[in-house]
Amino acid sequence: MSALLLAPAVLAADPPPPVSIDGFPIGGLGRQSLPAKGCAAYLFSTGATRALVAMAGAEGGTLRIALDGQARDYARTGQGDATDLGFANQTRYAAGDTAATLTMTITRRADLAQGAIVSDATLLVERAGKDGVIMPLAGMIGCAGQN
Repeated sequence: MSALLLAPAVLAADPPPPVSIDGFPIGGLGRQSLPAKGCAAYLFSTGATRALVAMAGAEGGTLRIALDGQARDYARTGQGDATDLGFANQTRYAAGDTAATLTMTITRRADLAQGAIVSDATLLVERAGKDGVIMPLAGMIGCAGQN
């Protein structure tokens, strides 16, 4: 009887994110929440494997990605001049021996009251002693409260 009660909970669980996407050392992220304040960009891979790859927070200035199977936050270290919803068209993040540059095209739409579309983006990841990786992405920006 208890097995029957547990079955719906097991079936409803999110599948684990991929550890590697299309041969890249970049993996997928699990479900991410909207921040309590400000906006966040949710960016998905555009290749053969579709998965959430990156979440960038405008308010905290962080980028969350999974490298070699481990999710980690990277702090913003610089950004371009043009900003929309708290994001520049190009932002640099770093932690330890890893640096990432996120370039995004943000498009506002009338049917999105609290956010925008990221029609195209690229994520460049550079790690000491390893080859750099560039991954194409696309997604959307969601904002808590008014923007």
